[in-house]
Amino acid sequence: MTGAALQRIAEEGDMPAGERVHTESAVAEDPAEALAYLVDPFSLVGEVPGVELLQASWSSEQIDYDPDSPEWDLDEDDGEDSYDTQDGAERAG
Repeated sequence: MTGAALQRIAEEGDMPAGERVHTESAVAEDPAEALAYLVDPFSLVGEVPGVELLQASWSSEQIDYDPDSPEWDLDEDDGEDSYDTQDGAERAG
């Protein structure tokens, strides 16, 4: 992925030299930057009816997996309304 992003940067004929050096450095150091250079999130969702993307950013960080941490509980309520009661019966939303 990084190689593809660096190749695309090299093919950019109208990119100023200072911007090119900065972009190449960012792409080489961070896979999220490489992805961001290859994928335009606005064009990714631009044709989806009812979706308006106002801002997009990519970031990444290395973290250790802790199976006992509640952050890794994918079934945890994320604050949205639940359609299941505690006893499992469905209720109208």
